[in-house]
Amino acid sequence: MGDGFSVCLCLKHGQLRNRMGKFSLKCFGVGDGWPCADRNHAAFLYRFDKASFLVDCGEALSSSYKASGLSYDAFDRIFISHLHSDHTAGFFMFIQGLWLERRTKALPVHMPAEGIKPFRQMLEAGLIFPELLQFKMRFEALRVRRPVTTNGVRVTPFRSSHLDQLRAAFQKRHPQKFEAFCFLMEAGRLRVGHSADIGAPEDLAPLLQKPLDLLVCELAHFQPEDLFRYLNGQAIKRIVFIHVARPYWEKLGKMRQLATRMLGGIPYSFARDGEEITL
Repeated sequence: MGDGFSVCLCLKHGQLRNRMGKFSLKCFGVGDGWPCADRNHAAFLYRFDKASFLVDCGEALSSSYKASGLSYDAFDRIFISHLHSDHTAGFFMFIQGLWLERRTKALPVHMPAEGIKPFRQMLEAGLIFPELLQFKMRFEALRVRRPVTTNGVRVTPFRSSHLDQLRAAFQKRHPQKFEAFCFLMEAGRLRVGHSADIGAPEDLAPLLQKPLDLLVCELAHFQPEDLFRYLNGQAIKRIVFIHVARPYWEKLGKMRQLATRMLGGIPYSFARDGEEITL
C-alpha cells in the first residue's frame, strides 16, 4: 500500500508540474534603497517554460549577471517598476554589457512612460547608440491593468501607491506622473506576484484576487506587523521577502519569529543575493 501510495503521489506531483510548467526566480539583488555592503539592489530574473523576464535593474546587475554564467539572450523583456535609482541604476551598464556580449534577441523594455525619453538620452550621452547594438531595443510605457504577453506568459502591471507622498510634495515643482507598478505573472495555472516597491500592504490587493503560488514581496516601507497581518489568511502558497529595510535586515532573527507568529502558517523565506527559487 505504501509503495502504491508513493507512486500515486509522484504521479500527482508530476501532473501538477506539467500543469504549472517549469519556473525559477534568480535574485540578483535583494537590498533596500540604502547603500548596502552585503546586498545588491533590486534585480530579479523570472524564468518560465517559454519566457523569461528581468524585473528591475538595480546596481550592480552587470557584475552579478556575468557571474551567473547565463546567456545574454536568456531573457525576453525587461520590466522597470519605477524610476528610483535602486531599481534603475544598473540599467545603463547592463545595456552596455548586452552590446559587448553581443546579445542578438530583440529587447522590449517596459517602464513608466516618463522614464523613456531620459533613458534614451542617457544611453546616447553614454555613447551607446542604437546603431552599435546587434539587437533591436524598444521602449514601451507600462499601462495599468494592460497585460504584456510572451509565449503564453502574461505580465500585468498594477498601480502602486509607493510614490504618492513624493507626488503630493513635489509635483508642483517637478511636474511628472510619479508612476510605480507591481506585477502579476501568469503562465497556465501558475500565478506569481511581484510587489516591487509599494506604499501600503493594500497595494497587493489586485495580485491577491485569486490564489498565488508565489508572492515576492518587499518589506521596507511599512511596519512588518502591518504587512504580516494583511497577508495572514490570504491564499498564498509561498512568500519570499525581498527589499528588506536595513533595520529589519539587521534583526532578521526577530523578523522570522514575528513572521512565523503572524503569517498563519504560510511558508516564507527571506531572499539573499544569488539565491535561486523554484516551485
